[in-house]
Amino acid sequence: MDFVAEIEKQASLMRSAAVEAGQDAAVPPCPEWTVLDLVRHQAAVHSWAAKAIATAPEAGLPEWPKPPQEFDEALTWWDNELSVLLSRLRDTPADRPAWTFDGTNRAGWWARRQAHETSIHRLDAELAAGHDVPTLLFDSEFAADGIDEFLTVMVPRQLQKGRRISGTGRLLVHAADAGRTWEARLTEGEPLVVTAVHDSAIDSDATLAGTADAIYRRLWGRPSHAIVSGDESLLAALPRP
Repeated sequence: MDFVAEIEKQASLMRSAAVEAGQDAAVPPCPEWTVLDLVRHQAAVHSWAAKAIATAPEAGLPEWPKPPQEFDEALTWWDNELSVLLSRLRDTPADRPAWTFDGTNRAGWWARRQAHETSIHRLDAELAAGHDVPTLLFDSEFAADGIDEFLTVMVPRQLQKGRRISGTGRLLVHAADAGRTWEARLTEGEPLVVTAVHDSAIDSDATLAGTADAIYRRLWGRPSHAIVSGDESLLAALPRP
């Protein structure tokens, strides 16, 4: 999967939707944000990731950047920082040591993380612009990878930051169109244990099912047609970014 190409595509679509929406438009999935806040956030994340790729693991957490306050300036700054990010991802060997927040500490790790970061915020920009977002917005293989990344990278990241799993039970996540199923074992106050399984009919306390696109959106708290059956509190027990 070409994650770098995905970053470039999703960022372009996000930028177009943000400009169409206008800086003062509300971002429905993030009620505290306007489109200006969304653009500044995404620009800062891309800049920060580009710094991380060039930062040795032992150097520690890169400094968080400060994008411009004005919309047009923020867009221009984002264009520049995105260009740096894409260049570094393409020019840096994937296995070169670099700082990451999960201990993987390889430069190529950032391509996947930024592809999904940008895709979710592209969806936010589309919603802010009032677009009639299609049910299948993301390719099933890409969305399924995003499900896996959410469960195995982003939830642990939230636990690392002091958040807690607030329930106990087995959650089955079944993306039928991608042919992938995950079993997530939740224990209150403990790390999440995620296993790829091949039987979508195994016993569980709750099931999250639908297309990979729908599940991807639902896990990130975006509008979705995914279906939850059983103990719905287990889905809410997963800490979201």
